[in-house]
Amino acid sequence: MSEYHLDQKKIKSFVDAIHGSYLAHDKIQHIDCGCLPNQVDVHKLTKRLFALIFPGYYGLQQLTRDMLRDHIARLVSDLASAMYKQVYPCLKMRVIEDEAALDQQTQGVVDAFFEAIPGVRTLLASDILAAFEGDPAAKDTDEIISAYPAVIAIGTYRMAHVLQHLEVPLMPRMMTEFAHSLTGVDIHPGTTIGSGFFIDHCTGVVIGETAIIGDNCKLYQGVTLGAISFPHDDTGEIRRDYKRHPTLEDNVIVYSNASILGDIVIGKGATIGGNVFLTRAVPPGHTVSAKPAELRLRNRPTQENRLPDDVE
Repeated sequence: MSEYHLDQKKIKSFVDAIHGSYLAHDKIQHIDCGCLPNQVDVHKLTKRLFALIFPGYYGLQQLTRDMLRDHIARLVSDLASAMYKQVYPCLKMRVIEDEAALDQQTQGVVDAFFEAIPGVRTLLASDILAAFEGDPAAKDTDEIISAYPAVIAIGTYRMAHVLQHLEVPLMPRMMTEFAHSLTGVDIHPGTTIGSGFFIDHCTGVVIGETAIIGDNCKLYQGVTLGAISFPHDDTGEIRRDYKRHPTLEDNVIVYSNASILGDIVIGKGATIGGNVFLTRAVPPGHTVSAKPAELRLRNRPTQENRLPDDVE
């Protein structure tokens, strides 16, 4: 196989065409706009944060109580530095011209994030216990933390939600979409989720930006908490800042492949059955189920039960 070399004429032709496409489609290029957070580094940081959230399970293992404080100090120092580098360009997207003010605001966000970690861990502890109590296949919480994709999906969401609350643009979505790529679960960082949350089998789930989920709720695989329509404003643009996803009150269970759409309320203790398509509110304590499928059974003759050729 011979090597392929472009001559200068071909290179110029390609450059001219690609350069022209950059200028023609300004919505899909980021030129003369400053740097963005680095996607690869945000993904690495997201993975590394799990060592802080679940010590002994992620990152350094064989931890002892004697070494725990020093271990936390090293982790926080390294992670805070890495987070500062990604939060800074996110905040700069708001066109903050004063570098000193931008630096101070970035430091404030990083400080607030790590101050929130104990609260995040408290919520995740309730999520892990909900998984253990709700899944008879789980042998212990070690199995859940080490092996269940729900831990990655929900844990990443809870950390990204802190940054979303701190009004950091772009980075929270990069974090949850990374978890989406790993688990098949798409939780928008703007979603509000209470304690004791569990997604059983954890794949194919979509939870929209303005959804609200109360305490002790459980979803199964394939559930969608989505929007039903996208109204436009007077200029023809899609409206974005309004409540368009469902609210699940406390103790709601939603079974596999159910779709709950629009700004509706599913009342406390309600159960939504599998394959339900729901666009209306459900009162507390009620159960919604889809009409059972009609089963049609046809006998396929085998050699043993086949009728003789002379019998109709």
